[in-house]
Amino acid sequence: MASTLSNMENIITISVEDRDGTVQEIEVPTDINLSLMELLKASEYEVLATCGGMALCATCHVQVVSGGDHLHPAEDQELDMLDTLPDADDDSRLACQLRLTNDDNGLYVKIKGALQ
Repeated sequence: MASTLSNMENIITISVEDRDGTVQEIEVPTDINLSLMELLKASEYEVLATCGGMALCATCHVQVVSGGDHLHPAEDQELDMLDTLPDADDDSRLACQLRLTNDDNGLYVKIKGALQ
């Protein structure tokens, strides 16, 4: 029973808004070290992730709508790639560069990345 409790402590809920405006909550395990991009793909969102998570293509561009206070700051390579996007703003991040922790419970992101 103790292991069940500890497993629940490593699951957070985030809200994801798709390009068509639909919002779904997904449960995210925080103890398996997947990026937000990998979690979105596993949840069957259309995220191209052409570069495989290397911050080189920006097809996993998301807007952090709320709850991003605990996300680590973007590093230079991510910022450089975001600078190439016409619709990027101060709330833009690359999902491939985000590893979620228990502190990110309640995060709300909107998928913005290109479909082709």
